[in-house]
Amino acid sequence: MAGGCPRHFTNSQQEGRENLLFLQQLINGLQLGSIYALIALGYTMVYGIVRLINFAHGDIYMIGAYTGYMIATRLNWPFLPCLFAAMVFCAVLGMTIEKIAYRPLRSAPRIATLTTAIGVSLLLQNLVRYFIGPNYIPFPELFKRQSYVIYSAGSGLGLRTLTVSNIQIIVLVTALTLMFLLQFIVRKTKTGKAMRAVSFDKDAARLMGIDVDRIITITFAIGSSLAGAAGVLVGIAYPRIDPGMGVLAGLKAFVAAVLGGVGIIPGAMFGGLVMGSAETMVLAYGKSTYRDAIAFTILILILLFKPAGLFGKSVSEKV
Repeated sequence: MAGGCPRHFTNSQQEGRENLLFLQQLINGLQLGSIYALIALGYTMVYGIVRLINFAHGDIYMIGAYTGYMIATRLNWPFLPCLFAAMVFCAVLGMTIEKIAYRPLRSAPRIATLTTAIGVSLLLQNLVRYFIGPNYIPFPELFKRQSYVIYSAGSGLGLRTLTVSNIQIIVLVTALTLMFLLQFIVRKTKTGKAMRAVSFDKDAARLMGIDVDRIITITFAIGSSLAGAAGVLVGIAYPRIDPGMGVLAGLKAFVAAVLGGVGIIPGAMFGGLVMGSAETMVLAYGKSTYRDAIAFTILILILLFKPAGLFGKSVSEKV
């Protein structure tokens, strides 16, 4: 209000305000999407190697958040050591789950491994509920939150500035660094070449002298470590964690993997960013009740019109 009269926006001011709102929410969406992308990478790597949808993967992400919480509160370590410790712990956890739960069922029907994955997911959730508690707990503040103005539109608009916080920068830079590091490992290292060979044809890879069991274990370790990193990042970005946090996040990351094309690493990255942006836009434009529904709407549309995903190719199978 100014001078007792309501403020009216011109068309250009209203358009500018809407553009700023869109860009601000896009920045927020990229933060959330980068977390989904890290989780989705684990899904797509494991599926690409062993054709398994590891539904316990979202709960490994939850374990990563709790590991970061424990390290930060008990040992008072800063961000990078917390991140590294969570990644290492989740990598060991992923390898252990693969060896105990999945490896004995590798030649079993897929429904058996899928049921086992759901069982492992419930086990991890309930172990955390038993030993730590079922309630939400605040994640420790590893950084003092600061905002930086990157654009100012003057005083004539309702939304006058476009800002980015130091937390958003840290989350985006960390996630992108890990994604590019994964691409380097897969494309440029001997282990990465072996992973691609196993993904293409396990029997041929075994005949060429590749230790398939070792490569599968490494794949679980890398995917789980990325989920652990996502857990710490979500803790500093949205500082509240609970034992059930991995269920919905895991499902959304799975949708992101399907969106990009399951088994395709760049597709998982892109799908995660799209999912985070879509969810944030729904929230920003007053449809908060649909924030979870948007993920499954995208899944239905992709399955209807491009079942192989945006980056995938449909392959004919001889029978």
